[in-house]
Amino acid sequence: MPGYLYILECADGSLYVGSTRDIDRRVDQHNSGRGAQYTSRRLPVRLVYCLPCESVAEAYALEKRVHSWSRAKRLALIDGTFEDLPELARKRFRRR
Repeated sequence: MPGYLYILECADGSLYVGSTRDIDRRVDQHNSGRGAQYTSRRLPVRLVYCLPCESVAEAYALEKRVHSWSRAKRLALIDGTFEDLPELARKRFRRR
């Protein structure tokens, strides 16, 4: 059964990452306050990114990867500027 990785933009500008089998139903759940505790306090939400996957297991694995990404890296994914992802993935360390 196919799945989807999705990113929602909340009313406060924050980004929520999730995975599901039915993207339309899931976005409706979020907007009705029944989706996740995080989004229920930041309504309304807007779907800004959706990636079809071969299975919900694949979508869930991608969700877990994207959770650890910075906001800048998530925005590059949303904007489709994939060439920026490698540079954004590099950790920045301050020298003492």
